[in-house]
Amino acid sequence: MMDNQDAPRSARPLHGMFTAVPPRYDLINHIITFGMDVGWRRLAARTCLKGNPPRILDIGCGTGDLSINIAKHASKETHITGLDYSQPMLDIAKLKAVKAGVTGRVTFITGDAASIPFPDDHFDCLGISFAFRNLTYNNPLCHPHLAEVKRVLKPGGRYVIVESSQPENRLIRSVSHLYLRGFVGPVGMLLSGNKGAYNYLAESARRYYLPRQVKGLLLAAGFRDIRYRALFFGAAGLHVAYK
Repeated sequence: MMDNQDAPRSARPLHGMFTAVPPRYDLINHIITFGMDVGWRRLAARTCLKGNPPRILDIGCGTGDLSINIAKHASKETHITGLDYSQPMLDIAKLKAVKAGVTGRVTFITGDAASIPFPDDHFDCLGISFAFRNLTYNNPLCHPHLAEVKRVLKPGGRYVIVESSQPENRLIRSVSHLYLRGFVGPVGMLLSGNKGAYNYLAESARRYYLPRQVKGLLLAAGFRDIRYRALFFGAAGLHVAYK
């Protein structure tokens, strides 16, 4: 496998953006979702923990919120790994894990979702919170990302995805798009000073796939029994797929 640090820049199109994460990244996420992202990650964590899986991987873990949430409620036998290619984000995640008292339960490592540094059939569950869109929308490595997830999952293992979504209702979808363009983008830019990152966030969320299209993407990658739960009128959603 290619060493993640040596991967060509073209193979990691968003790397620079997420390496330049501002210290107020978490605060901005809470503001633009009115704090609902906390509950959505808690739901994803509970879904990951069903059946008491021994090994869980949080892909694109960012500043560690999903990993830490899982670790707080997991049994002592469960170990959680958080993987991200942004070292500044991982540095924040490690500090948060210390504060939460879960340093012995979760390990954060630098890595690329297109080349996950674990053997085949290794994890019982993979979770991802608000990074699935980055891995799949207009990303040349979309299919390698999904293939890697499937490779490291054990047969019967779960892939739990919480992500922004497109409301099925056209009126609600129009309101959601106005909110993304008129509030999320400008407020994110103002508070972070990172125009590119929050312009990307607003536009990629506005143009992202409908739930049935996400299901088709997962089916094409070889996953099965795909389930979807709309959150906040469909502005976000929880997808669960099985290997």
